[in-house]
Amino acid sequence: MPIDLPHEEASAWLTLLRAPGIGAMGLRELIGRYGSAAAVVSHARSESRIPEAARAWLAAPDAAMLERDLVWLERSDHHLIVWGGDDYPPLLRNVHNAPAALFVRGDPTHLWSPQIAIVGARSASAGGLTNARSFARAFVQAGNAITSGLAEGIDGAAHTAALDAGGATIAVLGTGADLIYPRQHEDLATRIAARGALVSEFPPGTAGKPEHFPRRNRIIAGLSLGTLVIEASVNSGSLITARMAAEQGREVFALPGSIHSPLARGCHRLIRDGAKLIETADEVLNELHGMGAALADGLRQRLALPEASMRDVPSSHAADPDYARLLAAMTAAPVALDELVARTGLSAAALSSMLLVLELDGAIVSENGRYAQR
Repeated sequence: MPIDLPHEEASAWLTLLRAPGIGAMGLRELIGRYGSAAAVVSHARSESRIPEAARAWLAAPDAAMLERDLVWLERSDHHLIVWGGDDYPPLLRNVHNAPAALFVRGDPTHLWSPQIAIVGARSASAGGLTNARSFARAFVQAGNAITSGLAEGIDGAAHTAALDAGGATIAVLGTGADLIYPRQHEDLATRIAARGALVSEFPPGTAGKPEHFPRRNRIIAGLSLGTLVIEASVNSGSLITARMAAEQGREVFALPGSIHSPLARGCHRLIRDGAKLIETADEVLNELHGMGAALADGLRQRLALPEASMRDVPSSHAADPDYARLLAAMTAAPVALDELVARTGLSAAALSSMLLVLELDGAIVSENGRYAQR
């Protein structure tokens, strides 16, 4: 459980998240007014903005259900990230309909990594799957995590390629974080939880419903610097993710295809509507560099690293054992991320964040996913 959530506050959050009719936006407003979930629960009877059904639940919640939720949170790799908490991911915080809380299975620090969403058709072609794997590998080697929805087809290929390349990947679910859909991705979900994170705004035990998946898609878009669509029909849910990304002010990229392929029509529509036509991973990475720099600034603050001290590199990092280990593993000769993982023993996700900070501060240079000291 996150260290900033005492037992009473965690219980109050779980109670509110299961209360019918409040909704994410309403709950965020209540937290802003009262300052904590426990305070919202204590004022529920007199709070007119809480629907009657929710007040009835708050007066007599299902104790057994809430106890199961608390038991789920007791595991070291299970977390509840809440609105107003320091661990809430910064890019998602800027989304107007952001979830009030996230249930995370895995390492929640990955949610602070620079992420690129890769989404697309469930019934993808062999070429589409190859493209998904190729772009995912390139993005991971450049220091990004891959975010997607754990669906069959493009999503699964992107998640798998990110893991196989030694990187991190985040799967946003339309179910509770303890339920995996589709079932054939249970092994993949286990790998993701070990090397990345499974994320859901739905409490444990929540089964998938059709209306859950558009809600999931806004989180995929909101966590990511940009969204790449690889193969999509004109009715694809991937177009919902792309639309939500555009509404959130994020970049949308689409891979063109044959005019004779139904799986290319969704991407072509996106391009007509203003998405960027791309052919290489470098085109995406160049477009997202500016937002990645802004995310690194937030990461500095989260890690309490003063801006002034960050400019004196590498000496300012010498006192940090992880940075010292990373810098010692690098020379003027470029080296790939997976080699740095082997040399330092640090995770790819941790190294990605550290390399981003060092690159933006001018201590290192990167080219084609390889890093070297200046």
